[in-house]
Amino acid sequence: MIILSHRGFWRIPAEKNTSEAFVHSFAQGFGTETDLRDLNGTLVVAHDPPDACAITAEVMFELHARHDSNLPLALNIKCDGLQPLLAPLLARFAPRDAFVFDMAVPDMLGWLRAGVPVFTRRSDIEPDPVLLAESAGVWLDGFQSDWWDADVIRRYLDAGKRVCVVSPELHGRACRPVWDALAATDLPQAEGLLLCTDFPADAKELFGL
Repeated sequence: MIILSHRGFWRIPAEKNTSEAFVHSFAQGFGTETDLRDLNGTLVVAHDPPDACAITAEVMFELHARHDSNLPLALNIKCDGLQPLLAPLLARFAPRDAFVFDMAVPDMLGWLRAGVPVFTRRSDIEPDPVLLAESAGVWLDGFQSDWWDADVIRRYLDAGKRVCVVSPELHGRACRPVWDALAATDLPQAEGLLLCTDFPADAKELFGL
C-alpha cells in the first residue's frame, strides 16, 4: 500500500495545498493528493475558487521533481477544460505515477482522449463507477459511511485496477476503525492499493510501511 498525503503533509489546516506541505510530504517519502484549478489562464493548486495566494501547479511539480519524481500524484480536477494547461507540465516534469480524478463525466472523456491516467470514483452515493473499463483505477470514497470492505477492494485489484481508499477523517469520521480493519488483512502488502489521508505518518507507522 502507498500512502498519499491529503493536500500535502500539513501540520495546521492553513498549510494545506502550500509549498511547505508539499515539501514536507515529499521529503518524508509520501506521494500526495492535491487540487487543480485555473486562475486567469494559469494552472494553480486550490481546492476552492483561487486567489492570488494560490501556488502554481508548476511550483508543485518542481518540488515533486526535486525530491522524488517516483512519488505518486493524485490530481483532483476541480474544473473542466484543464487538459491544455496540465499536459505541458506533465510532459515537462514527467512524473512517473500521476493520475487525475474527480472531474465531471464529460470532462473525463477529454482526459481519456488525452491519454492521461484517470481514476473513476465509487462511493456510497455513486455505486456504479462510470467508465470503469477505461479507467486506470478507482477512487474509493465514503461521504456518509464506511460502506466498503476488503472484498470490494480485492475485486477491483483482481480486475487489474488500482484502488485509492479515501480515509474517513477526510469526511469528519474516525479513521482508526477502518485502518484497523485494513491492517487485519493482507491488503497493506497489495500492489495497486493507495490510502489518501490527513495523517500519513500515523498510517505509515500503523501499517508498517
